[in-house]
Amino acid sequence: MSDDKLELVGIGSMVLDRMHRTRRVLGPNEKGLLDDVDTGGPVQTCIGGVLLNQVGWAALFGTRVGLFGRQGDDDAGRTLRAAMKQAGIETSLDLTGSASSLAEIFVDAEGERAIYMAAGATAETTPAHVREDHADFIARGERLTTEVSQLPLDATLEALKVAHEHGLETVVDLDVLPSDAVQGLGDRETLEAVLHEADVLKPTALAARELFPEVDALEALVAAIRDEYGVSTVVLTDGERGSLLGDEAGTRWIAAYPANAVVDTTGAGDAFFGGFLAGQALGLAVEDAAKLGNACGAACVERMGAFPEAADALRARALELYDGPASTDPRWASLAAASATEPVPGAAGRLALDVAARELSALAERHDGVSLQAAAELIEAAEAAGGRVHVTGVGKPEHVAHYGASLLSSTGIPATFLHATESLHGSLGQVVPGDVVIAISNSGTTSECLLAVHAIRDYGGKLIAVTGGLSSPLAEAADVTLDAGVKEEGGPLGLAPRASVAAEILVIAALGAVLQERRGLDKNDYASRHPAGALGKQARGE
Repeated sequence: MSDDKLELVGIGSMVLDRMHRTRRVLGPNEKGLLDDVDTGGPVQTCIGGVLLNQVGWAALFGTRVGLFGRQGDDDAGRTLRAAMKQAGIETSLDLTGSASSLAEIFVDAEGERAIYMAAGATAETTPAHVREDHADFIARGERLTTEVSQLPLDATLEALKVAHEHGLETVVDLDVLPSDAVQGLGDRETLEAVLHEADVLKPTALAARELFPEVDALEALVAAIRDEYGVSTVVLTDGERGSLLGDEAGTRWIAAYPANAVVDTTGAGDAFFGGFLAGQALGLAVEDAAKLGNACGAACVERMGAFPEAADALRARALELYDGPASTDPRWASLAAASATEPVPGAAGRLALDVAARELSALAERHDGVSLQAAAELIEAAEAAGGRVHVTGVGKPEHVAHYGASLLSSTGIPATFLHATESLHGSLGQVVPGDVVIAISNSGTTSECLLAVHAIRDYGGKLIAVTGGLSSPLAEAADVTLDAGVKEEGGPLGLAPRASVAAEILVIAALGAVLQERRGLDKNDYASRHPAGALGKQARGE
């Protein structure tokens, strides 16, 4: 394969998932409380979307993959693109869409879920966009994968036609009911044309039953789909039963692998299909590719979210479950060796450092400097009116706040630490109307912090939020919000604040750098604030 060639190119949903924990999925006219997710608070933001999940899992096994389509030039889009870059997914994206896709996902105690989607830019994709903007990118692929989920049916059909014109095999994931697709994405005639253009089709069991309501057995459904649409391979997943494969060799079940615990079934089918396509790209027989897909599906349900952000751990888990023959592709041996479970000195520490490095790289990718400049201007306006800067937080962010106040003061921005809980018992008096308070909270939902924030706002203070909860109550209360979000903390449990603390520290340090540059602080100014110590000597040239 040439250096320019991609084994799999795809177009479809690329979504920022907002995950919620609930004791059960509610019906009409019901109310219920949300439980906290693993990261604290009621919301965990994850990377998702049928195609992005699928291609991400394929990339996990060294498959050369690419995604094309439309996104918004917004915070959600920047987060998604940073995740794609980290996963090694090549992209050809038009960023003129109105907004990037979002999904609200409610997961119950059994790991089952309800999903509400806002397709955004994906729904704005037209056949002209596909052919005029992306035909050359499609031509680089060996296979095209697409969906019936969020992408308009006419755009899906055009992508399939362009792929066939360039000699690519085509793959379609029928992820929603045909009736819903007709109602929300196009018409029945176009849906039928999409299904006829598929060389490989993965319908959900519910979608397959709606296509042929008179057929009961899943095996007969798979055969009926092949006969009706001329599809060479049909693969269907059915939870704990496994996957059902239908091709010219007949119809057969590939048994599922048992998960240690079912935490979240979101995207299990996407993980299966990504593993299946990767297995075929690596030269596995179709049954063994389905086994690899089943292993990916089992690994996926053992944690929250569908996209394989914890790449090394998820790959290792999938390969641990997989009991088929090894691929002869050289990539397989290197992946298997990298996933070996031999003890490594300080492995947990090395993983924590790796996670932090990835998270900080993704954070830097998302920041365009606009919010940092807005925060600097808010502080400068307050100082010009005689106001001051305070920094606050609760828990681990309290320690970050001490550091932040010290760093800002040492680089020309006088700042003091404000104790959040004590501020509710008199210490709020250190703030006067017009002062700026920098409030730090990973989730943006910490109750003690929010009580202090509301008191500060009522008292006339301005607010800069440093948080990973960009839609949190803290962010909503702020004049300016600085993104300090991470997806993983690192460490054996993934719970203790590690990467998030590093992100908060560096975001405040970045704000200090902006202010320092705008004020023209030089080495003499710096030295005057450091009359002792190595840094003071260095600033004075001693």
